[in-house]
Amino acid sequence: MYNIPIRPRRNRRNPAMRSLMREHYLSAGDLIAPLFVIDGQNKSQAINAMPKQNRLSIDLIVKKCQDLFQLGIGAVALFPALDNSIKDSVASESINPDGLLPNCVKAIKTALPDMLVITDVAMDPYSSDGHDGYVQNGQIINDDTLTILAQMAVAQARAGADIVAPSDMMDGRIGVIRKALDEAGFSDVGIISYAAKYASAFYGPFREALDSTPSFGDKKTYQMDPANSIEALREVQLDIQEGADIIMVKPGLPYLDIIKSVKNTITLPVCAYQVSGEYSMIKAAAMQNWVDEDKLILESLICFKRAGADMIFTYYAEDAAKLLKSTN
Repeated sequence: MYNIPIRPRRNRRNPAMRSLMREHYLSAGDLIAPLFVIDGQNKSQAINAMPKQNRLSIDLIVKKCQDLFQLGIGAVALFPALDNSIKDSVASESINPDGLLPNCVKAIKTALPDMLVITDVAMDPYSSDGHDGYVQNGQIINDDTLTILAQMAVAQARAGADIVAPSDMMDGRIGVIRKALDEAGFSDVGIISYAAKYASAFYGPFREALDSTPSFGDKKTYQMDPANSIEALREVQLDIQEGADIIMVKPGLPYLDIIKSVKNTITLPVCAYQVSGEYSMIKAAAMQNWVDEDKLILESLICFKRAGADMIFTYYAEDAAKLLKSTN
């Protein structure tokens, strides 16, 4: 009997064959671009810890959205960088209808109605304490925070946000926000839940970008322990029961196993966040000419698709879309 040699390389022998055999694909439509918004006109502030990323005034945010949309990126996520003078313990600026974030949402939707606008629901950009929840006597008070988050989500929806994205990790917040949105007439506004958000050191550059480092302690009483995986599934299932439309896992590359577990467990879309520390590590290595940045961008992003992510928040969204366009 003839002993047939097994030759998997036959399926990799040229570009056409590799394309035919490819299991996962990345497109610009999979990408969501996080943007940092600041007050003023024609202002761009470099973020030292995130080379090539900038805080932008609303007029420049609108221009950036137009450029992204032309590249096939249909969604942006907004994060406001506020002056400390308007921060307080109850994040009152978060419900100001004429505040920085609502005005940015309105400007984008006016100039580009088809761009999907996602807004962050958490106290830390607005809080004088720098925490995602209401602080009392050095403790994060869960249920008092929920009222603030619900009001914030409604204010963002009223400004025109298509999706609100609670990133706070307070217990029960998805149900409270869903109820508040529905009662305010915003039943069509979706919720991306940061359901499995870990207490990660990879967030450092982001906190510089928003000047939102906690004034005391850390976020380990509400964000998840990096050692845990089963707990993530519990958090995900609870948020689904409360009305989440999309489930987020954050950070990204160090948590591909969590993305895979979540995807294999649920039927909702799964979102991954390639966070600031991931971006900055790639960028720093590329600036030293230690790696091929373009290749690493696409390789790191296809990892998310292979793990099961349906969409990806990434600071490399614009670069990736340009690379994808040039290879088509």
